[in-house]
Amino acid sequence: MSIPAALCAVSSLTVRQYHFIYDPKNWTEAQSYCRDHYTDLVTVNNTDVMTTLNKMVDLKKTTNAWIGLYFDVVSWKWMLADKDFYQNDNPNFSNWMSGEPNTLWYTPGCGLMYSTGQWVDVYCDGLYKPVCSNVTGQNVAFVFINTPMSWTDSQRYCREHLTDLAIPRNLSENEKIRAVIPGGVYSWIGLYRDTWKWSDGSMYVFNRWISGQPDAGEEKCTGAMFGYSGYWGAWPCYTRQPFICHYDSVPFTKQVVKVKLVGNSALDLNDPAVLGNLQAELKEKVKEQGVAAEIKLSWKKQLDGKIFYKEKKDQK
Repeated sequence: MSIPAALCAVSSLTVRQYHFIYDPKNWTEAQSYCRDHYTDLVTVNNTDVMTTLNKMVDLKKTTNAWIGLYFDVVSWKWMLADKDFYQNDNPNFSNWMSGEPNTLWYTPGCGLMYSTGQWVDVYCDGLYKPVCSNVTGQNVAFVFINTPMSWTDSQRYCREHLTDLAIPRNLSENEKIRAVIPGGVYSWIGLYRDTWKWSDGSMYVFNRWISGQPDAGEEKCTGAMFGYSGYWGAWPCYTRQPFICHYDSVPFTKQVVKVKLVGNSALDLNDPAVLGNLQAELKEKVKEQGVAAEIKLSWKKQLDGKIFYKEKKDQK
């Protein structure tokens, strides 16, 4: 009888909490208070967060509250996952199409490369097919992904499967990227416009400004307007008003579990397909134990690169 054994790592993610503070403060004071007592001023990066905050607010106490968004400067930047390879944080090379960039200055803007090799800017939630970079040592190759996605989903896909969204540092690399893009196609590259920023460092790619906001001038801090379904308005940062904090507890808990399988199965337990099926079954078993949080499982490899091994008959 063979008794294979393996180690499995289990991560359980926690849920972000939101706290309304009705004692009026200016934006900087509100930021300091949230960082001292919670995690930071709230980041509103999707409609689900807006819905949650709309349900939580006490409209008898306030209709406006600071959130963590503030204006910095307008600049185009590259998102870099491999800073050892891309040693220059902001390559100076550019290849904008005539009249570009031209999206509204206060909205998130992200870069596309056309099949001619020229760049345009569009809103980041558009669905386009990305080009990923694949860095190996001091070399980089580019891979066209034939699936439409938003800019952030493209970035996530490239980082999970390759290195990052494509970054042309010079005309030669720009040409290599252009060569993998089919004719007449616009593809995401790793370029985005840095303007408004979230206090906790999250990227500004989601926005819900109310009509007419923001305008130019000294209104460089953002509040949610709950008289208008939580849409955003801009005020001078010295304005005193209530604010919202978010709190993140320990981001995950990790457990290492030893798994033993008993039997005479002819299956190759180090085959990726077999491991994938077994991992899915184990995940369901964990859920059946009443664990409601998101679960991620990963195998721990032995020194020889294998996951399972056969125990000797006299080993107990």
